[in-house]
Formats: sequence, C-alpha cells, structure tokens
Amino acid sequence: MQDTLSKTDVLKGGEFLISDTPGPESTFIPEEMNEEQLMIRDTVRDFLNTEILPNIDRIEAQEEGLAPQLLEKMAELGLLGSHMPEEYGGMQLDTNTNTMICDVFGPAAAFTVSYAAHTGIGMLPILYFGDESQKATYLPRLINGELKAAYCLTEPSSGSDALAAKTRADLSEDGNHYVINGQKMWISNAGFADIFIVFAQIDGDKFTGFIVERDSEGLTLGAEEKKLGIKGSSTRQVFFENVKVPKENVLGEIGKGHLIAFNALNIGRFKLCALCVGGAKKSAETAVQYANERIQFKQPIANFGAIKHKLGEQAIQIFAAESAMYRVSHLLQEKNKALMAEGKTFAEAKLEAAEEYAIECALLKVLGSEVLDYVVDETVQVHGGMGYSEEGTAARAYRDARINRIYEGTNEINRMLSIDMLFRRALKGNLDIVGPAWEVQKELASMPSFDQPEGAYAAEKKAIKEFKKAVLMTAGAAAKMQMDGELNLKEEQEIIMNVSDMLLDTLTAESMLMRVEKLAGMDNKEQPQEIYDAMLKVFMTDATARIHKNGTDALVSFAEGDLLRTMLMGLKRFTKYTPTNVKKARRMIADRMIEANGYCF
Repeated sequence: MQDTLSKTDVLKGGEFLISDTPGPESTFIPEEMNEEQLMIRDTVRDFLNTEILPNIDRIEAQEEGLAPQLLEKMAELGLLGSHMPEEYGGMQLDTNTNTMICDVFGPAAAFTVSYAAHTGIGMLPILYFGDESQKATYLPRLINGELKAAYCLTEPSSGSDALAAKTRADLSEDGNHYVINGQKMWISNAGFADIFIVFAQIDGDKFTGFIVERDSEGLTLGAEEKKLGIKGSSTRQVFFENVKVPKENVLGEIGKGHLIAFNALNIGRFKLCALCVGGAKKSAETAVQYANERIQFKQPIANFGAIKHKLGEQAIQIFAAESAMYRVSHLLQEKNKALMAEGKTFAEAKLEAAEEYAIECALLKVLGSEVLDYVVDETVQVHGGMGYSEEGTAARAYRDARINRIYEGTNEINRMLSIDMLFRRALKGNLDIVGPAWEVQKELASMPSFDQPEGAYAAEKKAIKEFKKAVLMTAGAAAKMQMDGELNLKEEQEIIMNVSDMLLDTLTAESMLMRVEKLAGMDNKEQPQEIYDAMLKVFMTDATARIHKNGTDALVSFAEGDLLRTMLMGLKRFTKYTPTNVKKARRMIADRMIEANGYCF
C-alpha cells in the first residue's frame, strides 16, 4: 500500500483501492459549507418549498406549460447555469456547491427529471464537445431558460447497447445537410424540448452526435408514456423522417459520438446520486413524522424497536451515501482546479475531471439509487396501509424512486463498468493494481499479525485497509485466471458484480470514516460525536459481513482446491471487525431523528 496521502495530494480515479486512507482534510463534508454556499442552499430550498412542493399535484398531472415555466423560474435564480461558464451567462460555481444544489433539490419529485435532463445530459454535450459557434448559439439560451433540452440516445433495439443504434444520418446531395431517419424512445423532456441531442449512424456505421432543433421538418413526437413513476415528467418517443440537420450541427467528431454519450453520462450518474440522496432525506423525514404521529397500543409507533431499527438504518445509509458523494465531489473539484491551473478551459477541465473519476461516478450511481430505494421502501412500511395510499407522499416516492436503478445505465451495467474500467486502467499502466495485488498474494503465505491498532478510529482504518486487500485478492485472482485462459470474465457477470459490491462498500466505508474523523475535530456539528461514531460502527459491522459474503460468492465461482482454501482463509483474515451493538446504536440514532421530527444529520 502507498503511504497516506498528504493534504495536497489528489487521488486518481480508482486509486482509493491501493492507497491508505487519506486524512480527513482530503475530503469535503456538508457540515463545513461556507456562508455563500449556505445562502445558495437557502435559495434552492426556498424555491423547492414555494414553487415545487405546493405544486406537486399539478406537476404529476403534467399541466401544460408548467414544467417549462418552472425551469424558467430556476433560470431567473441562476440555477440552470450554476455549473456553466460565466462567458455564456453561467454562474461557474464549484463542484461542491453544485453537488449541494442537486442534494437540496432531490425532494422535487418528478420535476428532478426535467431539471436533470435539461442541465445535465441536455447541456453538457454542447459544453464538452460543441464548437465555439454551437456554444455561443445554444448555451446562453439554455442557461437563461429560453430553450429547453432533451437527450436522444435510447432506441427500441438499443438500450444498454447504445452503439447498436439504427437511426441513420446520410449526407445530402448538396453536402449541406445530414438527413436523419429513425426513432428514439424514453426521451425525457421530449414534450417541451426546443433542442435535442441526437445520436445517429452516419453511413450506417459512424456513431455521431447532432444538435437537432424541435421545429425541424419531419421531427414528430409520440404520445406521453404511461409510467410506473415520475409521472410528472414528460417522456415520449421521438421520430425522425427525413429530418434535415445543417452539417454545422454535427456535435464533436464524426464517428466519435460514443465519447459524447459516455462522458455526458459520467457526470449525469454523479448528479443522479446527489438527487437520490436529497430525495432519501425527505422520505426519511416523512417516515419519522408519521411514526411520531401514528398511535398504536396507546403510544406512538416511534417508540417501538422495530420502527427505530428502520429509522436508524435509513439515517445510516443516507449518511454513508452522502459521505461518499461529497468525497467524490471534492475530488472532481480539485481535479478541475488542477487542470485549469495547467491551462485547460473550464469545459475541458470539467470533461477530463469527469473522465478521471468515471469509476467513482458509476459506483455512486449504484449507491445513491439503491439507498433511495431502501429508504422509500421502509417509509412505506412505517406508514403501513397509509403507505399504500395515494393520499400521502410515501407511495409516490416509492414509485418515483424505481427508475433510478434503470436510467443513466442500469445498476448492473454500472457495476460491471466500474470493474471493467479498473482493469483497463491497470492494463494501460494508469493504475498500479498488479503490484498491490501481488503483495496481498504474498501476505497470504505469511503469519497474520496479532497487533492491536491504537489511536482514534484505528480499528476502522485497519479494517478498511483489509477490505482493500480482500478486493485486490479476489479481483487479482480472477484476472490471473483470465490471463491464463482458465476464465472468461465477459461471461462471468456475477463475479464482476460481486467484486464491484466489495469495491463500493470499501469506498463508502472509507468516505464515511473520513467524514466522521473530520467531524470529531469540529465544534459546530449538529449532533454529539457519539452519534456519528455509532453510524460508522454499524456501517462497518454490516459492510464487513457483506464484503465477506460477496468475496466468498466470487471465489467459489472460479477457484477450487488448495487455491480456494487459501483464499477463503485470506478472506476471513481480511474481514475482521469487532461488531458493535447495532441494536443500541440504531436506537440511539433513531431517537435523535424522533426528537428532531426529521432527518437531522
């Protein structure tokens, strides 16, 4: 393992796996927001509480013109361009502030889709890959709300396999236009979008991006989709019948559309995590408030252990996801600053930073969406029968949450992507996985150390270091068998997903530790330190068990005999953490929420 990083060091993407836990100064936590960030937070919160939440029923009914009007009101506050360069009318706020904006905006129900589709995958392709003329033409009007954007990638025959798209673009006889024919589906904002980022095959085999304006002849829309959730967002099919697009509206390089599609998704996945975390906080608040109000057996159900378990676990999972989210946000921000200091433009720096942390963004998309799923499910359960009724908010939140595990790349795809990217970086020499993995293999043949860790959070630091060894051992053994021709990992998706879950638990546990350790040095925190320590200990206890289970499942899938026995013994060695009294800890955490009548961490 590398030595602990200094304050000025910034980890490369995926490097957390082979580095010792950085000090708490290497992360950002929401508890240290400055005055300007708090003012922006209050602005977003006020907009949410005055313009969105009172109008949820109107949004759900897709009242004509409402979503565009709300986007325009956000534009007046600068919120559509908070992540955009000043030269085009944006606010050019730092990454941590933009992460906070998404976090606070998370409870906006289906309107989060309209917002995210416009500001993320709708605008970023132009920022990242547009030429100066395209940026000057479109970005100012997207930022001020005059134009609304949509992103057209998915087709009936190409979902996860985006490059299998059949939509064609053929150069016109005069050479001035591309003529697009095809069909896109599941297009968010399609009902009111003014411009569409469209992907099509030039000459049938050159996957390319285009900027297509709504009033283009031959562009038509299907009816609004009837969906399980996010009913308040516009989702339609988009049809192209001999749609003429000026050749000047080719986005990026011909045949390089995959770079646009995948890079726009990197930051989209990260923002989705932030929106999910914010939504989870609101759902947990709903659960606590109902638990305090609902009387059964002559007392509030919040008094019962089973309910406290649910509330406490909701808080732990939200806190953990939030910790990982802001840690990666800070890495993105520091990378962005470093690249701009090297002479990169704002857009170039944003793009390269998102590329650098593509592994982390994929993992966070999984984390945020699955934490939200857990929280909304338990909120329904706390409500009992009322949770199944459309009269309250629990049922809608439950339905709305489900899509997050599907779009921006399914969670299964993102799990596999995270490991694929890790291996690719190792093979290219960008990340030294081989050396640390070999050191772990040698360690398996040595006697285990019985030294007891000393100092604050020493047990947690040791456990996380061992988690990393467990990941390296499991992934390294599988990779070696593949190199030896004994395993084809492309056909072993279950193993890849096991390793990815081990990696995610490791990243989350470490991020949580860094946050809790940083809180230990702060006086102005919301809760006593013992509450944060309890959260960390419960998460570590559960993560230890999950890593052992995922590691075991992976190893027995491809190893056997002495090799399997050796690695199972190693896995047992690497997944030791003294369990805490999780019942007591969860009750203590829940009691804080019950007293505050909401999420208070």
